[in-house]
Amino acid sequence: MSEITDLVVIEKTNALAVFTSQEQLDPLIEAIEKEARSLVPDLSTKKGRDAIASMAHKVARSKTYIDNAGKDLVAELKALPKQIDESRRLVRERLDALKDEVRRPLTEWEAEQERIKAEEAMNAMHEEALVMNSEFDRQRAAKIEADHEMALLMNEKIDREREEARQKAEQAKREHEERIKREAEEKARREADEAAKREIEAAAAREREATLAKERAEREAKELAEKAERDRIEAEQRAEREKQEAAERAEREKQEAIAEEQRKAHEEAERIKRENEQKEQARLAEEKRIKDEEARRAADKEHRKIVNNKALQDLISAGVPEECAKLCITAIAKGNITAISINY
Repeated sequence: MSEITDLVVIEKTNALAVFTSQEQLDPLIEAIEKEARSLVPDLSTKKGRDAIASMAHKVARSKTYIDNAGKDLVAELKALPKQIDESRRLVRERLDALKDEVRRPLTEWEAEQERIKAEEAMNAMHEEALVMNSEFDRQRAAKIEADHEMALLMNEKIDREREEARQKAEQAKREHEERIKREAEEKARREADEAAKREIEAAAAREREATLAKERAEREAKELAEKAERDRIEAEQRAEREKQEAAERAEREKQEAIAEEQRKAHEEAERIKRENEQKEQARLAEEKRIKDEEARRAADKEHRKIVNNKALQDLISAGVPEECAKLCITAIAKGNITAISINY
């Protein structure tokens, strides 16, 4: 009767020949390899990726099937454990390597998908930062334009006030001169009968007064004009300072926003990196555990073999025929003899 899997068949009648003859074991493994490598990987569709995973699973099942067949044979033929175990080791190593080889395109595709997801997340955050920067620039430009318009309006107001002050000064000067003129004419009429000397002195006095009044009016007009000019310059300087401060404040806010987005992107990248490192460490730890367990089992098996062989030799030395001694050791090792056991 035969045991059948998807990729391999081992007849029980020739199982011993398969595990003790490299000429029969190699074609068996090569048939599995040929079948597995005949699959053309297609990562573009779910059906293709499922086919890769299915083929890797078939290889794993074939490995388990052959390994179990070897274990059954070892249980029946204790005299050939070393050769069979070596064949099992060869099967495990080659088919584990084949499983990894067959699944490698899918494993690499899955890793690439993780990388693409992380890159898309970082690109999305970068786009969001660009949108925020654009909005900051727009608001800053609008405020600068509004400040500039305000400064122009203030300059126009100062110019109007200065012109009004000049016109008022000239009007005051004209009115003052006309008033003096009228007063002089009226006084001249009242004092027409005065002596020429007094008339001359009065005229001279009026002339001095007129000169002083003119100088005073000019001085007042000049002072008003200078004050208006100082006010205009101060307004322009104040508007320029406020414009510069607004630009600097907007730039600081922009840089702070960029720095914050960069920090978030860096933290996300670090988190993804830590997760990948943790997954890799877990995978390596599992591989080490499996290897350690296999080594422990192999060491235990070798130890039991040495103890059994030593007991066999002791029985033979005691006069028990070799074949009988072998049967005794086998029966005791299996626990078929009451109250007798081998201390390993």
